[in-house]
Amino acid sequence: MLSKVIAQSSIDHVEKWFEKADKIVIVSHVSPDGDALGSSLGLWHFLNSQDKNVHVIVPNVFPDFLKWMPGAKEVIIYNRYKEFADKIIQEADVICCLDFNVLSRIDEMEEVVRTSPGRKMIVDHHLYPGDFARIVISHPEISSTSELVFRLICQLGNFGDITKEGAECIYTGMMTDTGGFTYNSNNREIYTIIGELLSKGIDKDEIYRRVFNTYSEERLRMMGYVLYDKMQVYPQFKAAMISLTRAEQNKFQCVKGDTEGFVNLPLSMKNVRFSVFLREDTEKDMIKISLRSVGNFPCNKVAAEFFNGGGHLNASGGEFYGTMDEAIDLFKQSLVRYEDLLLGKK
Repeated sequence: MLSKVIAQSSIDHVEKWFEKADKIVIVSHVSPDGDALGSSLGLWHFLNSQDKNVHVIVPNVFPDFLKWMPGAKEVIIYNRYKEFADKIIQEADVICCLDFNVLSRIDEMEEVVRTSPGRKMIVDHHLYPGDFARIVISHPEISSTSELVFRLICQLGNFGDITKEGAECIYTGMMTDTGGFTYNSNNREIYTIIGELLSKGIDKDEIYRRVFNTYSEERLRMMGYVLYDKMQVYPQFKAAMISLTRAEQNKFQCVKGDTEGFVNLPLSMKNVRFSVFLREDTEKDMIKISLRSVGNFPCNKVAAEFFNGGGHLNASGGEFYGTMDEAIDLFKQSLVRYEDLLLGKK
């Protein structure tokens, strides 16, 4: 039996909105990851079962290793089909904002979503939700937005309407946002949910293979280069850092998603509890920052204080506008700033 995490008043509101709505749009954040796509497609499959006219729109392309997901071919990429997407968003009765807390996270879609007359709801697990939505289902203690979508459907009384395809999407989101259930995943109810998803006929082993074991040769060679040439270890801080320039990514014909998981690699070393990955974005003049930690070290605080970001205790992200050398210097400053916490002195 799952606890009823979502307030009943929110469930009642969602039920009324879904009943009255003919056109529903689901949107998620820029550079969609497994949870963004998994939660969006999981809800998309459910709403399709309710005979709703529903679309998923994301700001830009998602990684190749997620394109197998049922319904992925129906996702509208905003920066490719802007005029078409704008029309759909403007005509929506309800806009479901999944896996992001503020409208700036949807990049170029921000203004059209903000000005759309459609009623807006947030389903998310990040801290500090914005005030742009009338219904806010925000639970940072929950492992993933995909888990929240599962709970939402169940609390609506519609578990029976979750299809195998929808279950595959929800499981993918839960799996990827916990690193294959290796962090933020100690709540036993997560495994109750997994059992219920398995009852829908999903093959969790095959899902793992499709997400984590179908990369290209170039990606594997880039990983070797990263580990041998680009990883810097700071044993005095129990930390490590990886950096990749745009030129280095081009050398290995890097495509969207090829650097996924690189930030986790240093954490397999003994006595490393904090890892940061700095990557020059291939589309924008900026550096993307990924941060991971183990135990109780708050990498989200580092992300917020130094890299204009945030996230969860053990998995966070941010951005930096400047040179790679400047970003590396900032990372080193963060090590000094958080030395006591890294070494367990606080």
